Amino acid sequence: MMVAIIGAGFGKYAVAPVFEKLGMETVVAWPRDEAAVAAAIASDADLVSVHSPPFLHVPHVMAAIETGKHVLCDKPFGVSGAEARAMRDAAKAAGVLHFANLEMRNKPVRARILELVRNGAIGEPRHLSWTFLSNGFRGGTHGWLHEKDKGGGWINAYGSHLIDFMRVLFGCEIADCGGVSRIDWKARKDRDGVEREATAEDSYSAWFVMENGATVSHDTGYCAPVPLPSRVTVTGTEGAIEVINDTRLSISSAISIDGLDAAERIRRGLLAGEGDAVEDFTPAPGEAHEPSLLPWLTQVKEALESGTQIRPNLDDAVMVAEAMDMLRTNMRRA
Repeated sequence: MMVAIIGAGFGKYAVAPVFEKLGMETVVAWPRDEAAVAAAIASDADLVSVHSPPFLHVPHVMAAIETGKHVLCDKPFGVSGAEARAMRDAAKAAGVLHFANLEMRNKPVRARILELVRNGAIGEPRHLSWTFLSNGFRGGTHGWLHEKDKGGGWINAYGSHLIDFMRVLFGCEIADCGGVSRIDWKARKDRDGVEREATAEDSYSAWFVMENGATVSHDTGYCAPVPLPSRVTVTGTEGAIEVINDTRLSISSAISIDGLDAAERIRRGLLAGEGDAVEDFTPAPGEAHEPSLLPWLTQVKEALESGTQIRPNLDDAVMVAEAMDMLRTNMRRA
């Protein structure tokens, strides 16, 4: 099987090696080279995997669909919910398989959270708190990531994955949301040495209410002076799960875990504090995204082989994009 990858950044260094590890032939096209993109899409590829900047998603996805190719599109699925809907509707009308690259739900520690919740380890999940502050956007070169009208910004880059995780965790969509966005690093030089003002947020704090009444908070940014340990907490009706820095997961629960009933867990001191059930997640060697991409792209390959439509697909892309539109509309700028 063959995949045409449009994207000289994430598509080239992260996605292409995983497809190759799965035994697929790859061809990579620089997204702003129109001739190279056209040639890649016109090739014998079984799948066109689009990892170009968001403002190029629509022309690249539509061109793939027009040639009858199955298509995978990276987040944030264009620059708006309207663009995401247009791509989804075109894929469905053409009858091609379509996939949304929301690979982070497969990150081992996040997949484990979802597994524990599905298995009832903390009862019914009612609240998710997510804090992540780092310095990856601090300084650097000005580019589309810092431009609002090109699909840049931290909500699109990071919030898209958090919104997808929320939808899977609670099994429903967002009913309401709001918050505050910031631009902590306001200007940087572009590739030509010209100083440019950022128009897209690099940090935000937000609240959400899900359709089932569950609540969520995000406090996240990528221009902090130093990186800090992240913290993810899922509170349920019978306990809580906490993850520190994506490497240590602890469970405090009154529900049977590993065959222990509540009374035995209390006797062993497993309900809170030092005795909590703990799991460690050691970062895998190699490219950081491979542990998330490998299980996801394995599913994509199997779907292509069987002709089966799987999720996350462009229906999920639309829901995530519309949720980000709602958040930006309801959010004030600090």
